[in-house]
Parts: sequence; C-alpha cells; structure tokens
Amino acid sequence: PSSVSTLSSQRSETRQRLLGDGLKPPEAPYTTEAGRETWSVDFSPDGAWFAWSMGHGIVWVVLHTAYTGVFYGICTLGAPLTHRESQNGETDRGDKSFSCGHPVWGLAFGPRPPKSNATACPAKARSEGKNSLLLATGLENGVIKIWNVLTGSAVFDLHGHEGVVRDLVFPQNGTLTLISSSRDKTLRIWDLAHKGKKVQVLYGHKDWISSCCVSSDCSMIASVGRFDRMVCLWSLRSYTFIRNLTGGAHKTVYLLSSCDFSPDGAILATAAFSVIALSLLHSDYFEDYGQNQISAIQFSPNGLHLTLVTDDRALRIWELGEKGMVMETKRDRDSNGLCCKYHPQGGVVATGTRDGHVRFWRAPSAVPSLCHLCRSILRHSISTHQIEALPLPKRILEYLTYKNIPERLKSCCSSDEEEWES
Repeated sequence: PSSVSTLSSQRSETRQRLLGDGLKPPEAPYTTEAGRETWSVDFSPDGAWFAWSMGHGIVWVVLHTAYTGVFYGICTLGAPLTHRESQNGETDRGDKSFSCGHPVWGLAFGPRPPKSNATACPAKARSEGKNSLLLATGLENGVIKIWNVLTGSAVFDLHGHEGVVRDLVFPQNGTLTLISSSRDKTLRIWDLAHKGKKVQVLYGHKDWISSCCVSSDCSMIASVGRFDRMVCLWSLRSYTFIRNLTGGAHKTVYLLSSCDFSPDGAILATAAFSVIALSLLHSDYFEDYGQNQISAIQFSPNGLHLTLVTDDRALRIWELGEKGMVMETKRDRDSNGLCCKYHPQGGVVATGTRDGHVRFWRAPSAVPSLCHLCRSILRHSISTHQIEALPLPKRILEYLTYKNIPERLKSCCSSDEEEWES
C-alpha cells in the first residue's frame, strides 16, 4: 500500500508502520482476478532470499541488496550481506522468476541447517547441500518442481501426488529431506539426495490435507485435514502414524487450515474456522476468534509470539501467556490474507494475499526473559512426560509444560465484532 498503515496495540499507544511499499505482481497479462493469489511465501534459511507465488504459475525470488541489509526498502534487522556467487563463480545479485506452468500452492527453501550441534546432520549431508540453495514449488497438478536458486535453473521434478500440493517443509536438520502434503489425502517424504526416487508415503487422512509442519528435533510431523477434522502426528524416524488429536470436547472444529510447532517443539498450534487450538500433549485449549476464517499461523523464531492471518486480512500477534494482542492490523476485507512467514532473525513478518500482493510488517520486538530462555533450552531435549516426573513445585512444572497458558488465555481475546474493528 502507498500509505502508511496503522497497527493498533492493546498494550501500547505506539503506532507502528507497514514496512516499505510491499511487493506487487507485474502488470498485464497477470492482472485477472482468478489465479493471481499469493498462496505461499518463504524466506531462505539465512534470510538472504525471499520467494513468493504471485499467481499464474509464476514464482518470484528476490535478494537483499548486498551492502545495506535493506530489502526493497524493508529493514530485515540482519547484518549486511556479502556478495553471493553462483556455481560458475559469478556474482549473483539479480531477482529471478520461475515459470512453473501451473498455479503454485506451496513453496519452501532448503536445506535448512540445524540450530545447534545437538541436531547436527552427518558431514556428508552437509556437504551435499552447502553449495546450493534449493527452492521446492508445489503445483496444482500434483508435481513438485525443484529449483537451484543461485543458478535459476530447474533441477528435477517429483511425481507421485494426484492432487494439489498444498504445503512443503524442509526439516531443520540440514538434510535434503522434503515433506509434502496434498489434497490427495497423503503426505510424502522425499529424499532429494537421490532425486526423490526414495519416497515414503503416509496414509491416514480422510480428506484434503491443508498444512504440515515438523518439530524442532525433527522427530515428528504434524498435519491437519481441511474437512476431516483430523490433526495427525507422524514419526519422521519410522514413517509411522502416532496419534490423532481429536480436539477433546470441542467437536465443532472444522475447516482446519494451518499448523505450526513452537521453536522448542513443546506446543503444536492449529487453526480452524475462527478457532486456535494449542495442544499441550495432555490437554488442548481452544480460543474463539469470531466469525473470521484463520488462514495461517506461525510462531516467531524466539517462540514468544504467535502470528495469525485471517480472511479479512487482519494480522494479529499474540504473546504466549499474556492478555490481549501485542499487535493487530487495520481491518481490510478488500485484500484477504492467505499466508505468513517470519524472517529467520525475527522482527519482520511477510504476508501474502488473494490480490497477489506481499506485504511486510514490523513485528513487535521483545527481549526473552531468563525464564523463557531456560524453558526453551530444556524443552528442546526434555519431553513433557520427563518434566512431569521431576520433583519440582507445581508452578514451575506448569510453566515448563506451558500449562499456565490456558488460565491466562481465559480472559485473553474477546470474539466481539467491535474488537476486530478496533
């Protein structure tokens, strides 16, 4: 948008700005209403590249300027980037467009290096991916195209899905493993090191799969079904079904649209029509967000915030365990939101819309408390069952297992219409 958008906060009187002018699709012939949706956006693991599906089978990939750390007038809060070299040794700083031939519904950069040595991958796997940055694009015809971002060339195609490839995820372990979910009711796990010839197929959903995500320790996959109301957990180690999170007493959950693990892997957040569910292993908590379809959710890189995108294009950011939203955008039903993605270093959220635009928002900045940092470190390696067995005071156990959140949420966000309009 050309004008500055005002974001309202229930906890602060400060006014925040929409960063830059956003990214807009090219002019004709790509201006018709149907088919121009931005279904998916993604940042590369180091935050240097940004990709978005601008509709009509076209994916744009753009690069930071090499000397200022500013990306299309948008501060990324990162250090200045050095020149990048393509595989032929030439400096590659140009934007790229990939023509996929069919509408693109999902995309993902990979491989994604591990956050710590605790989940470090073998040296062979690291060497396979260190010289290239891949972009996987999921198409409407069920094909997945793999691109080399640095050279701008297609690498190979993956065939197998019989419906729209709705979501793609690279586990954060540095390997060339790709997980895809599709409207054909299956998930597939591809080994890109063997050009996708080794495939694991996961069956269990009864209808379209809307979204999938991988836990931080790369041991578990979660997937949500659009119409079957199923939230399935799968083992990424044995490729087997673990359990279905049925939703307990909240039987009205339907049109599941999105899911995401918290960075420490302790919480699984799922979104349905007007409802957010937080799964804390032994119990679930549901929060009603009014008559608005929640299109996408994502945790911030530090795990402090959960971002929501809704069909009226409202972007809301909630801080776990706190009352009210720390940020929410002005209502705009003329440009429905479809997806969101945090910059890997935090501070910026990108959102894609039905009109083919991408907008960037300055996310709230917060310094994690010592308690939060300690909990995050513990939860990376210790499960809820193991923590509950420790001889700790009740309040500490509730904090470490996130069970203090539901009590705080009871007075969190009202679903009244006037709050959405505030």
